[in-house]
Amino acid sequence: MKPDDLQKAPKLLAENIKVGYSPEYFVLGISSGAQAHVFSLTPAHAKRLQQYLEHEIKNFEDKHGEITAEWNPNVVSPLQKVNPPTDAS
Repeated sequence: MKPDDLQKAPKLLAENIKVGYSPEYFVLGISSGAQAHVFSLTPAHAKRLQQYLEHEIKNFEDKHGEITAEWNPNVVSPLQKVNPPTDAS
């Protein structure tokens, strides 16, 4: 992908990401408002995505300082108005 292609592409805020998997593939469901997109990745591609994100986060933090965040499966997006996650979800 060329840098210009990425700059021109429409952008959505990923409000929620769900991941499922089987022995053959990972499935990522990414939602923004009423829209959702589902992507399937091989386990090797999922691992490379993890490595790429770690690389880019390190570059970001080197430039802008440490990101303070703690993963919590029940964090509600500030934009999420309907059906927030619960301990049961």
